Amino acid sequence: MSTYIKHETAWCPGCGNFMILDTLKSVLEDLDLPNDQVLLAAGIGQAAKTPQYLNANSFCGLHGRSLPAAQAAKMANDDLTVIIDTGDGDSYGEGGNHFLHAIRRNVDITHFVHDNRIYGLTKGQISPTTDACTEHSVNKVCNLNTPFNPLAIALSAGATFVARSFSGNKEHLAEMMKRAIRHKGYALLDILQPCVSFNKVNTFKYYKEHVDILDENHPTDDRMAALELALTNSDRIPIGVFYENNHPAFAETHSVLSAGPALVDRETDLEGITALMNAFV
Repeated sequence: MSTYIKHETAWCPGCGNFMILDTLKSVLEDLDLPNDQVLLAAGIGQAAKTPQYLNANSFCGLHGRSLPAAQAAKMANDDLTVIIDTGDGDSYGEGGNHFLHAIRRNVDITHFVHDNRIYGLTKGQISPTTDACTEHSVNKVCNLNTPFNPLAIALSAGATFVARSFSGNKEHLAEMMKRAIRHKGYALLDILQPCVSFNKVNTFKYYKEHVDILDENHPTDDRMAALELALTNSDRIPIGVFYENNHPAFAETHSVLSAGPALVDRETDLEGITALMNAFV
């Protein structure tokens, strides 16, 4: 039995989260990452249940607030592999501000966004990535909002790793997960998935018919080429690594974090901390 299997799940039959969970378990084992050296962080939502079903360290935060906690954990213990599992609403809606600033800091964390283009936990409300002019279970009129383009925004904000995959292609998803985890710095992997209960537009069949794997000749070191690709207005959906560079991660450029072992392994200066706290009294 997998060392990462933990509990039965509470998702709808056919949910795209099952394939993401199964692939993540396989990836963690393939990378030979010890359970006690992995931290899975999440906010609120169906995607955010993922850490509950894996036998590893986990942190469940407020809606949209998993990224600050994940960054703090990585800065305190650089030995941890920190992975965030959140949905499109959790990441780009409630957590949109943290999403932008996580990109700016470039802390070495991996962000898996389960993007089903809907709020599944609250029964089908439109999310930031819901297609325009579509109707859903709660939104019975044409969605007037322009959908959020996470890849284009991440690239514009300076993200050092930007990729997209599809939950229905396990081999491709596993490859993208591994590349994202191995990347030194903030890594965004937007994972397209169906919501079988509340999104009748972007179904498994829809993605199977519209997804295209990026050509291997795509220049992943060219930000402008990646941005142009992310902004392409087409019914075809490219998946793969759009962009990656080797810009130093946050800890490598921080004078304290780069000056020795992980913070958790350093001796605590209680007198110094007490003096600092007293200065604010």
